[in-house]
Amino acid sequence: MGKVLVFGHKNPDTDSITSAISYAYLKQQLGMDAEAVRLGSISGETAYALGQFGFEAPRLIEKATPEAKQVILVDHNEKQQSVDDLDDVQVIEVVDHHRIANFQTADPLYYRAEPVGCTATILKKLYKEHGVEIPKDIAGLMLSAIISDSLLFKSPTFTEEDRAAADELAAIADVDAQTYGLEMLKAGADLSGKSLEELVSLDAKEFTIGDSKIEIAQVNAIEVNDVMSRQSELEVLLNSIIEEKGLDLFLFVVTDILNNDSTVIALGNAAERACAAFNVPLKNNTTLFKGVVSRKKQIVPVLTEALK
Repeated sequence: MGKVLVFGHKNPDTDSITSAISYAYLKQQLGMDAEAVRLGSISGETAYALGQFGFEAPRLIEKATPEAKQVILVDHNEKQQSVDDLDDVQVIEVVDHHRIANFQTADPLYYRAEPVGCTATILKKLYKEHGVEIPKDIAGLMLSAIISDSLLFKSPTFTEEDRAAADELAAIADVDAQTYGLEMLKAGADLSGKSLEELVSLDAKEFTIGDSKIEIAQVNAIEVNDVMSRQSELEVLLNSIIEEKGLDLFLFVVTDILNNDSTVIALGNAAERACAAFNVPLKNNTTLFKGVVSRKKQIVPVLTEALK
């Protein structure tokens, strides 16, 4: 079979990075020559999680070939979010918890997608199904992913399955999930010293909805004004990205992790239409999404209905 690369989406978040590591380890225990890699820079939150459990960041790649002919996708399936040369390799597995879109293969594959809050929740099941014990450090990474994707168990994406997985993983990792999780989120919410380019690319995903091409970037913050005070500069950068990529909409979402609201900069020819779908006014290219913290469950579905 040769080497198989395991990776999450571009602009990876904690779930993408830790799930690649966790699943590559499981595949190694099952006899596969699997390696976790990444498709972008890691965030402060992810760096904190890796450091806490003794891991280095996976190496960065831009293309899978020529070193591998087969790949496994975790935490994503959409082509525009994946490795640049996805068409030149065989996708043999996908483990994901997002919508399925813009994805097709020439060969049959193992595809595991479940409506849970985090890829790590699915991976925990896979460890059990294969009879492989989860090591303490891997359990810590998987717990970190669930904390991250659920904003410490407060996101509407968080399910009872995620809760059960988090409790078991916290016990294996021997950590207090609330105490550790808050410190991890704070590490990710420290945006001091981040350039505008880093802010925009920390956690950005592209989507195609109907005839519209959109991008949604999300950052977590404790002090939202630390980001919004740079709005004019951000808009210059976002408009250049819109022009470069031919986007119809760019949403830059700043999520207040203490109050569970999101302040949004909306730009592009579909900005007014998008905000109207949320029944909020767009003033000076900004608006407030009250109670919105999840891109996957609270933003993308609304836009899908509005822009389809």
